[in-house]
Amino acid sequence: MAALGWLTPRRRSATARSVLAGEAAAEAARKTSVEDESALLTGAPGQASDQAPEEPAFPVAGDDRAAAFFDLDNTVMQGAAIFHFGRGLYKRKFFERRELTRFAWQQAWFRLAGVEDPEHMQDARDSALSIVKGHRVSELMSIGEEIYDEYMADRIWPGTRALAQAHLDAGQRVWLVTAAPVETATIIARRLGLTGALGTVAESVDGVYTGRLVGEPLHGPAKAEAVRALAAAEGLDLERCAAYSDSHNDIPMLSLVGHPYAINPDTKLRKHARSLDWRLRDYRTGRKAAKVGIPAAAGVGALAGGTAAALALHRRRR
Repeated sequence: MAALGWLTPRRRSATARSVLAGEAAAEAARKTSVEDESALLTGAPGQASDQAPEEPAFPVAGDDRAAAFFDLDNTVMQGAAIFHFGRGLYKRKFFERRELTRFAWQQAWFRLAGVEDPEHMQDARDSALSIVKGHRVSELMSIGEEIYDEYMADRIWPGTRALAQAHLDAGQRVWLVTAAPVETATIIARRLGLTGALGTVAESVDGVYTGRLVGEPLHGPAKAEAVRALAAAEGLDLERCAAYSDSHNDIPMLSLVGHPYAINPDTKLRKHARSLDWRLRDYRTGRKAAKVGIPAAAGVGALAGGTAAALALHRRRR
């Protein structure tokens, strides 16, 4: 495993690296923004609290200064995108079995714990950078399309996808915001019919990966910087925007917008969201739902939910 020093130059402070990573992600997202429309999801509505007061309709149709920002791992998709990507690269003999075992263990831990461990995530990103070094960006993009079909398409949470669709149906732009490589995030966004993606930017020269990052991984405060930079460039009013995440690491991003949502929240985010009366929804089922205090039936209903469930979520608070 390569040392981390060359990934984050010592001459820059943590805040400066976050800003650099955020600005790089925003620039990359604007260059790769997609305009395709996705099909409207349908299905049975999920369950919402009967004791919550009614709220004005949201998202507001036709508000072109509003947008939605979705975390990816465990919010839109079960598990972590970078681990699924690693599995696909192993299948194509980009690295050895011992490295696949490391990816597999990290993915298993992530799914059981349901939270991001910074050391695990950084270890995975470090592995991925060393693996793609010297490969062409176009090659990895092409492979990424195949990997999405093989390992990611069936792991999209229907309930969260319906929430994104509700924003699209209202005429708003929808962006993924993730620590995953921006190329991978862009593929997922396009496949889901979203506007685009903010992701970690790996340096490339003449279309070939150097094995270094621009700034730092798009994680924690860097996500907030990316959203802030994109909002400024796109003329968005953050007070009218929404953000969705499962992780307390994304509290800086959630706190930027006027409509923060905790989706499949970890314990710290659940506590924080409840203290501030943020909206919550959990799409996990069975033992995992029980561990965080959500009835299994509610999780099953949410997984079956479509756009009607998304609208119900926005109109009611838990």
